[in-house]
Amino acid sequence: MQAALKPLSMIYNEKSGFHASHHDEIYEKLMTLWTSHGFEIQVFDIKAERDIQSLMQKVFQRHEKYQHQGVIVVAGGDGTLNAVASQMLKQQIPLGILPMGTFNYVARVLNIPLDLLDAAQVIAQGEIHAAHVACINEYIYLNNASLGLYPLFIKKREEYNRRFGRFPLHAYTSGLDVLIRDRKELKLEVVVDGRKYPVKTPLIFFGNNQLQLAEMKLKIAKCAEVGQVAGVVIAKGDKATLFKTLFQTIRGQLEQASDVYSFSANQVEVHSTQPSLTVAIDGEIVEMSTPLKIHVEKNALKIMVPHVTTSI
Repeated sequence: MQAALKPLSMIYNEKSGFHASHHDEIYEKLMTLWTSHGFEIQVFDIKAERDIQSLMQKVFQRHEKYQHQGVIVVAGGDGTLNAVASQMLKQQIPLGILPMGTFNYVARVLNIPLDLLDAAQVIAQGEIHAAHVACINEYIYLNNASLGLYPLFIKKREEYNRRFGRFPLHAYTSGLDVLIRDRKELKLEVVVDGRKYPVKTPLIFFGNNQLQLAEMKLKIAKCAEVGQVAGVVIAKGDKATLFKTLFQTIRGQLEQASDVYSFSANQVEVHSTQPSLTVAIDGEIVEMSTPLKIHVEKNALKIMVPHVTTSI
């Protein structure tokens, strides 16, 4: 048993991590800071193992050798964070966040500093907060999950990012591009706490991050905060309605848009005649078998945060 030192395992994507984003100098400072707080550090590349389960098994086995549970740190964007968090529900070991993504909604909603050295200080000396995690079939989402046009937005956004570099503006330009080219409607049955609603929709959006929902000026932000499933359905798929909806989203007036319905529930199911649906989860595209079953696991993920915070 190694009594004195505490384990800190840092997981990151080498392709988009410190060296790729010219953070080499900060990397050295992080190591020095954590070492000074009594942590023994090991770094894991998320792409080095065949899957996230194998990687996390190695990390957990490492932590079992110590008397202190230590901390597991994710250095990356919300997609990388989602992958690691999906394996850490109900774990005693807390998660530390080094925000290195484009939007960093999870870090921001928890008041985790976007400055990497300040975030590292929170990992070393902050407090543990239990966050709500939304589940959709066997996956989780910390920010959002969506069907219809939104997965197409993500694909377009990644295309723009590859061609022009990463900018938040690309979220909107890819949105316009998709609206002009790819309007498709889904015929679904949405079951909200047992009540069935047949819908024909170009987009369903489920949010779990009240900061993101509040930025969209959606009242259901409060529902996400207390651990309910929060959703938005657009009921009309013609081009004029979609352009108007996108424009109102940008202006923070989505809830005032006609043909936009928001709701909250404890359980939601999405049924389709299709055997699978394309779902965007925290910016990653996944094919999921139907029906989709959505609920929130309350206080399921321990995260290191600054002293005194809000909840997701």
